[in-house]
Amino acid sequence: MAAKKSAKSDEAAKPAKKAAAKKSTAAKKAPAAKKSAPAKPSLDEIARVAYLNYRRRIEEGLPGNSQSDWLQAEESFNN
Repeated sequence: MAAKKSAKSDEAAKPAKKAAAKKSTAAKKAPAAKKSAPAKPSLDEIARVAYLNYRRRIEEGLPGNSQSDWLQAEESFNN
C-alpha cells in the first residue's frame, strides 16, 4: 500500500509543477509591460527645459516667474 500512496503523490506533484511553470511565465510577462511605460524625466532634464523657458520668456518680455517656467517644463514632458 505504501507503493500506491507514493505513486499517487508523484502524480499529484506533476500537475503542481506544471501550474508553477505556467505562473512563472505569466510573471515574466508582467514586467515587460512595465518597460513600455515612458520613463520619468530626471530633475536635471526638467531644470534644463525650465531654463530654456526662462530664457525665451525674458527675451520675448513675457510675464511669468520661475515656478511657471518649471511647471511648463514638466507639462512638456507629460505630453
